[in-house]
Amino acid sequence: MVASYLLPGDEPALVDCGPSSCIDALESGLAMHGLTVGDLRHLLLTHIHLDHAGAAGVLSRLNGQLTIHVSEVGAPHLVDPSRLERSARRLYGEDFDRLWGELVPVPEDRIEVIGDRVLELEAWPTPGHASHHVSFLAPDGSCYAGDAAGVRIAPSSFIAPVAPPPDVDLEAWERSLDEIEARQPTRLCLPHFGVVSEPREHLANMRERLREWAERVRSGATEAEFVAAAEAELAAVVDAETAAPYTEAGPFWQSYAGLRRYWDKRMTQAAVG
Repeated sequence: MVASYLLPGDEPALVDCGPSSCIDALESGLAMHGLTVGDLRHLLLTHIHLDHAGAAGVLSRLNGQLTIHVSEVGAPHLVDPSRLERSARRLYGEDFDRLWGELVPVPEDRIEVIGDRVLELEAWPTPGHASHHVSFLAPDGSCYAGDAAGVRIAPSSFIAPVAPPPDVDLEAWERSLDEIEARQPTRLCLPHFGVVSEPREHLANMRERLREWAERVRSGATEAEFVAAAEAELAAVVDAETAAPYTEAGPFWQSYAGLRRYWDKRMTQAAVG
């Protein structure tokens, strides 16, 4: 359900690292390329949600030469992850440790704030899913889009936006999708899960599904109604075995909560205005 991508180059680098609970899988994947965690020199984070960046602190402890590249907004939460952990523990309760494992602070001197470029990749903000989200475009046209481009468990064609609270922003998300498309990537490298070889079609379908889900919540669907509708859409395309990774990578109730919060904030702002 969670992918890290190994970048080509003289200095081994990863895009996203997954949570600490997946360190063994990460080590196995690196070993397939003749590498260990100690060989890594760079970690590029699309954003700091635990399924993407949870292991950053553990990796920095295991590897004293690892530089971690993260957005300016996300950086303080790596140095002091206590607020992030409190929020996640409220959300996941007793499942926190099983899902995410150990959350370790990253030394401040090991962090580089992302600018316009990282290594050989173009970098730019892609908020919407999260305010601190960034995406990367490699010279070969590979776009590491994080969760901005949604969940699509290859080879399925079904796309599920991941819209958890607290800072979903639909207008920003639409602009982020435009920014990705404008760069004309040759492929999308999705953390959930796999490489998409038809980016334009994927992004168009992502926009459509995001708008449909947002309108469903705006129109007054309850959480149960929203989840049931999303599950029905998914079941119409994939079998039960394939559906499970979708609902684990991006639980539908979380997307309802994030979209509901977005619309509630909009209503409050309109009332104040």
